[in-house]
Amino acid sequence: QAQFVESGGALVQPGGSLRLSCAASGFSLEYYAIGWFRQAPGKEREGVSYISASDMRTRYADSVKGRFTISRDNTKNTAYLQMESLKPSDTAVYHCAKVFPTNDIRSMSPFGSWGQGTQVTVSS
Repeated sequence: QAQFVESGGALVQPGGSLRLSCAASGFSLEYYAIGWFRQAPGKEREGVSYISASDMRTRYADSVKGRFTISRDNTKNTAYLQMESLKPSDTAVYHCAKVFPTNDIRSMSPFGSWGQGTQVTVSS
């Protein structure tokens, strides 16, 4: 059964850092582009970062550009999201998912199963 397990979320102060992990099971991550999404209470889901399957091409939402870095380790079947200079506006549940290949993060489209997500709370 294909699934993702996200982890690494926590309560952190503004300006802090976190590294989220997205562990895949039941399939080989290497064949798929991966996206990170987040959803805050009362807000629409937002695609924040993308990494392609083959050439490690990355894309970021303007809201996180320069602060977040997506990566993947296909040998560990895991993708990551390194988050720096966190802001209260980054507070959300973060999910990873398989996505269709794209050059525009605004049109990033997920498919397949979702994990439970991991909560990131940025607050003093």
